[in-house]
Amino acid sequence: MAELTKRKNILIQVFILATSVLLLGKAFQIQVMDRQFREKANAIAIDTRISYPSRGLIFDRNDKLLVFNNPIYSVSVVYNRLDPAMDTSRFCLLLDITREEFIKNMDVDWSRNSYSKNLPFVFKKQITAEQFSQFQESLHEFPGFEVGRRNVRGYPHSHAAHVLGYLNEVNLSNIEKNPEIYARGDYVGVTGIEAKYERLLRGTKGFQLKLKDNLGREVGPYNNRKLDSLATSGSDLKLTIDIDLQALGEQLMQNKSGGIVAIDPASGEILSLISSPNYSPDLLSIGDKRAEAFSKLQKDSLQPFFNRATMAKYPPGSIIKPILGLIALQEGVIEKNTRVFCGGGYNYTSRYNTYYWGCHGPQGSKNVVQAIIESCNTFFYHTYKELVDIFGFSNPEKGLDLLAEYLAQFGLGKPLGVDLSPESSGKIPDTKYYDEMYKDEDGDWRSTYIISNGIGQGEMELTTIQMANLAAILANKGYYYTPHLLKGVTGAFSMDTNPYPTQYRVAIDQEHFETIIEAMKKAVSIGTASIANIPGMEVCGKTGTSQNPHGEDHSVFFGFAPKENPKIAIAVYVENVGWGASYAAPIASLLMEKYLNNTVAPNRQYLLDRMTNSSIVGL
Repeated sequence: MAELTKRKNILIQVFILATSVLLLGKAFQIQVMDRQFREKANAIAIDTRISYPSRGLIFDRNDKLLVFNNPIYSVSVVYNRLDPAMDTSRFCLLLDITREEFIKNMDVDWSRNSYSKNLPFVFKKQITAEQFSQFQESLHEFPGFEVGRRNVRGYPHSHAAHVLGYLNEVNLSNIEKNPEIYARGDYVGVTGIEAKYERLLRGTKGFQLKLKDNLGREVGPYNNRKLDSLATSGSDLKLTIDIDLQALGEQLMQNKSGGIVAIDPASGEILSLISSPNYSPDLLSIGDKRAEAFSKLQKDSLQPFFNRATMAKYPPGSIIKPILGLIALQEGVIEKNTRVFCGGGYNYTSRYNTYYWGCHGPQGSKNVVQAIIESCNTFFYHTYKELVDIFGFSNPEKGLDLLAEYLAQFGLGKPLGVDLSPESSGKIPDTKYYDEMYKDEDGDWRSTYIISNGIGQGEMELTTIQMANLAAILANKGYYYTPHLLKGVTGAFSMDTNPYPTQYRVAIDQEHFETIIEAMKKAVSIGTASIANIPGMEVCGKTGTSQNPHGEDHSVFFGFAPKENPKIAIAVYVENVGWGASYAAPIASLLMEKYLNNTVAPNRQYLLDRMTNSSIVGL
C-alpha cells in the first residue's frame, strides 16, 4: 500500500513537472519567439509618438515668399487603449463637441485597411491652440488619446492658385501605394506645384517611443531613445514665377475668361501663368471653412478650377500666320518677295462651284512681311493651300503630313511637358484625322476643304502655353526649352537644379526667322498690333481674332520684347471679347512693360485702368 502511494506521488510530481515545462515552453514561445505577441505587448506598454515635418516653403524667382506653414492641432486615438470608464462629458467639454459628435468621430469602418484598432487614427482634425493646451494638461485622464501639432499652408499673396495648387487629406489609394509614407489623416499635394513636387516638399516623419504605465501615463523614453528618429523638414522650392508680374496679370484679367503665359525665352522659365476666372489660394487652406469654399468653387459655372492656361484648347486665329510663313519660306512655297493680290478675299473655282473666303485687311498686292503687318487672310489662304498641295492638288495627304511634322517641331499637337498637370496636347489635324472626318466621302478631301487652318481657324487648336512657347521660339530664332516652373531646390531632398536642359530646334533657316521677326516688329510699330507698342522699346508681336461660333470672337496676341536679346515672350487669350487688339494685345503690352521696366509709364496708366475695369465674363 505504501509502495502504491509512493508511486502515485512520483507520477503526480512527474505530471506537474512536465506540465510546468510545457507551460514555460509555451510562455517562452509566446513572449520571446512570437513576434506578434511582442508587438501586442509593446502596443500596450510603449507608445509611438509621430512628429510631423515642416513642409517645404515656396518662393518666387526674386525670393518673395509664396507659401508658408501655419500650425494646427489635432486629436488622435488608439481604439484598443480607450478606458471604458473615461469621463466622456469632461472630454467633450474640453474639446467643445457634443456627445453625438464624439460617437460619430469614433464610428469608423474597421473593415478598411487604413484603420486598425491598435493604431492611431484622427479623431478631430483641428482644435484651437487654447483647446490644445487645456486638453494636453488633462491627457492622463483619457488613455488612448494623443494631441499633435501639424502644419497647413498659408499664403502672403492672393495670387497664383493654379500654379501653387493645394493640399488634401490622403485617400486610401495614397496609403496603399505608399504605406511607409502616408497614414490616415496625413496631407498630400493634389494639384499644382504642391502635387508635382510632393516628394521634395513633404519631408519625412520622425517618431519617439514612450513608455507608459498601466494608467496610460508617460513614464519616460523607451530604450534610452536609441530607436527614436527626428523628423526631416521638406525642401524649399524657388519658382520661376515673378509674383509681381503674376499679380498684375491677374488684375488685368479680373472679370474676364482666358489665359496668360509669359516665358523667359533664354531658359524656358515661366514668368507668369494665369488662368481666369481665378480664386485666392488661401480659400483652400486646410480649415473649418475649406469644405464650403471648395464646394462653391466647384459649382461655379465659370469653372475657376479649370486651368485655361494649360488645358483650354483654342483656335489660334491669325497668330499662326508667322509660323506658316516660316514653314512656307523654308519649303520654297513662297520667297520673301513673293506677292499675292488681295481683292478683299480669296477665291477658288472648282469644276462645279466658286468659293470665296473674306479678308478684313487692306486690298492690294503684298508679300509675306506686308501680309503679317496687315494680317491678310488672302495671302495665308493661298500660302496654306500651296503648302498642302506641295506634292500636287490630288495628293494633299503628303503635304499636310509634312506640315504637321513641322508644327510638331514647334511643340504643337502634344503636351510640352511643363511641370504642372494636367496639360492638354491641343490639336494639329493630319491625314488620319481628315480621312476619318471625310470617311463618308471615302476619305477623299482636298486642300480647299481645310483651308481655314491657314488663318488659325478650322480644326487646329492650341493651348495658351503652346502659343507662348511659339513666341519664345521666334524670340530665339529657332529653338526652345521646355517651359517650366521650378528654378531651384534648397534642403535635405534635392534634384537636378536644371531638369530641363534639352534645347529643341526647328528645322528652319535663320534668314527666314529674320524676315518674320521684322514683320512682327512692324506689326506692332505700324500694323494691326500697334496698341501693343511700348515707347522706347522694340516689341515684336501678332494679334489674332479667333472666330467663335457660339458668341463674340476671342482676342489673341503673342509676341516678345525687346527685339534684340529678348527677355520675355508672352501669349494672351481673352475669350468672347472681339478683336485681338481690343484686349489681348494691350494686356500683353502692359505685362511686358511691367517686367522689363518694373513699372507702367504714367502716360499708359489709362490703358491699365481700362483693362482692369473692363468686365466681360459671361459674354
